[in-house]
Amino acid sequence: MYKESIYKIILNEKIAKDVYKMILQGDTQYITAPGQFINIKLSGKYLRRPISVCDCSDDAITIIYKVVGKGTEQMSDMKIGEELDVLTGLGNGYDITKSTKPLLIGGGVGVPPMYLLAKRLIDDGQKPVVIIGFNTRDEVFYEQEFKALGCEVRVTTVDGSYGIKGFVTDAFPDDYDYFYTCGPMPMFKAIENKAKTSGQYSFEERMGCGFGACMGCSCKTKYGSKRICKDGPVLEREEIIW
Repeated sequence: MYKESIYKIILNEKIAKDVYKMILQGDTQYITAPGQFINIKLSGKYLRRPISVCDCSDDAITIIYKVVGKGTEQMSDMKIGEELDVLTGLGNGYDITKSTKPLLIGGGVGVPPMYLLAKRLIDDGQKPVVIIGFNTRDEVFYEQEFKALGCEVRVTTVDGSYGIKGFVTDAFPDDYDYFYTCGPMPMFKAIENKAKTSGQYSFEERMGCGFGACMGCSCKTKYGSKRICKDGPVLEREEIIW
């Protein structure tokens, strides 16, 4: 179930190269699972902007977004006190009942949903290993936040300027029984070749409505057509057609 509400910006700050953290104050009751997303209406823009939920409290939603176009550039200029029209409670989210030794893998702007997922797994008594991958040192964010939760954190950079040189697949632990991931498609395909267990992928996809009406983000799976915005964005490894 989704809900349209007005939210007030109480934080909007740059935390890495082209990456911003925004906290929105308002109703959070429709966010029920890690991996769900919100859809933000921006003045002068026809389509809303889907952004994954990084964290959620009783009265605030934290999102992390990267400036990649005019919409996110507009968001980066917004000030504390401004209000946004937001759809919340979108997407299915991750199922945390599948793992006992979880591996979390986030690449770039796929890192944020891993944070709320890590919190929920820890609340469930699990201790996740977290791999976060970036191109270079100045893009790295949220390493310390994951460590503060008690996670083992492995950071990779493609150019080797920070952490482990290489890709997220170069930092896999030997001991895990399930994985959760969010990030770009090349990373997913590398994980698919590397991973030894079942897992869940959260797909980044251009969307129209965000709640399943327009069918604009449909994809084929082994069990028929699914809408990334409503039936996803999280799909299980066994159902994905690469």
